[in-house]
Amino acid sequence: MDSVLSVFASIWNWDVRGLLLFMVIFILVTDYIKNRQPASFPPGPRALPVIGNMLSVDHKRLHESCVQLAEKHGNVFSLRMGQDWIVVLNGFKAVKEALVNQGDSLVDRPVQPLQIDIWNGGRDLGVILSMGHRWKQQRRFALSTFRYFGFGKKSLEPVMLDEFDICAKEIRRFDGKPFAPHLILNNVIANIICHLVFGHRFEYDDKNFGRLLTMFDSSFEIEASVWAQLYNAFPWLMRHLPGPHQTLKKIYSEVNEFIAQEIEEHKRNFDPSDPRDYIDCFLNEIEKTKGQPDNSFYEENLIWSVLDLFAAGSETTSTTLRWALLFMSKYPEIQEKVQAEIDNVIGQSRQPTMDDRANMPYTDAVIHEIQRFGNIAPLALPHITNNELQLEGYTVPKGITIIPNLTSVLFDKNEWETPRTFNPGHFLTEDGKFTKRAAFLPFSAGKRFCLGETLAKMELFLFFTSFLQHFTFQMPAGVKPVMDYRFGITLAPLAYKICAIPR
Repeated sequence: MDSVLSVFASIWNWDVRGLLLFMVIFILVTDYIKNRQPASFPPGPRALPVIGNMLSVDHKRLHESCVQLAEKHGNVFSLRMGQDWIVVLNGFKAVKEALVNQGDSLVDRPVQPLQIDIWNGGRDLGVILSMGHRWKQQRRFALSTFRYFGFGKKSLEPVMLDEFDICAKEIRRFDGKPFAPHLILNNVIANIICHLVFGHRFEYDDKNFGRLLTMFDSSFEIEASVWAQLYNAFPWLMRHLPGPHQTLKKIYSEVNEFIAQEIEEHKRNFDPSDPRDYIDCFLNEIEKTKGQPDNSFYEENLIWSVLDLFAAGSETTSTTLRWALLFMSKYPEIQEKVQAEIDNVIGQSRQPTMDDRANMPYTDAVIHEIQRFGNIAPLALPHITNNELQLEGYTVPKGITIIPNLTSVLFDKNEWETPRTFNPGHFLTEDGKFTKRAAFLPFSAGKRFCLGETLAKMELFLFFTSFLQHFTFQMPAGVKPVMDYRFGITLAPLAYKICAIPR
């Protein structure tokens, strides 16, 4: 009897081992066949079975990893994240060729599992991630509505300058002592987009609004983290595991609830003949377009459109200003030259206006260099090919995610004289006049370039100039500026404290 059981056990062990061996071979062969690409596909680092190139990059410095990989594999190379292929574009030439010269093939965004789950199964919502007719309709509506309320016009200047006065009063309370500028600057910029979208501002001590800004800050970090990459590669597994990706879902749920409450408040005081802001105009469109085919005006889309505009219109610019104060403390000689130009052109008795920018080439150059060196959106937002692309001799099929590495453009050694040095001279001619640079693409390029570019340029000039007109910024005694960053959708400086000395 024992010998019979022993034989059965031996057979069982061999069957189990054989089955496991078969499964491993099956997975490897299936993975190879499924992910095999033609010889004309862009090259890249060798991908591991199942997980692809998850371990080939540093997810906390992904933009820098991509620059390093480009040195080995070329300016157009591929990565495999799980089962999804990505093509990364590096350098001004490759990015321009794709986004501008062949931009019609890159107008769409990839829809990934994490986004779908955040949207509760919906897709093609909002302004940033929508596609086709919906994207054109919502982008056109957002631009025309913002123009109606002063977008890019002088009528918006007083709103910004009044907000600066409130901010300056808040900063003066610290009496030159160290303070953390992060939340203050977030409030300043967020209140401008709030004026356009909600029709009102929020006080800096509003706890609910402060929590909202903090959540946005966290979401920008999580969405670019390895957790998001893992979720998109293995959604069937990650949906059931704890981690920051679950926090991200809660963040968007809470933000959506905040926006929904604002919309309900608007409905209670809604006058179709007198729209006060973007929400009122959208509510008008909902009524006008009911029953129309291909209509993207409905309340769920209003929530996501407001979220897109709020996030994109506040986080990037406030992050740029945080870098600006840090750079000015690190380079006091540059700060002094900006202040000298401010004193000469504007003086101390009046506020700056956008008309002053033409007479302030050095200040304008410094702002542009802050954007270049700060590298706020290092990998831009992803695109997806809706047609086959030919790039630098390679063929990129339809349905492949494209990542424009803006870091490689803003630090392209073929385009900038001293790419790794903070140098306002990049934007000045020999006789001191401001000059534009083709490789200056902090807002990306092509048909999907940032729709808030005009607003951001206005905010950066008026706020940066106002700050240096009234204050000199320096680090606390004995503290040196730390120029390291926190990687996310935006590249943000690490938390710091600074002293604002009244002038």
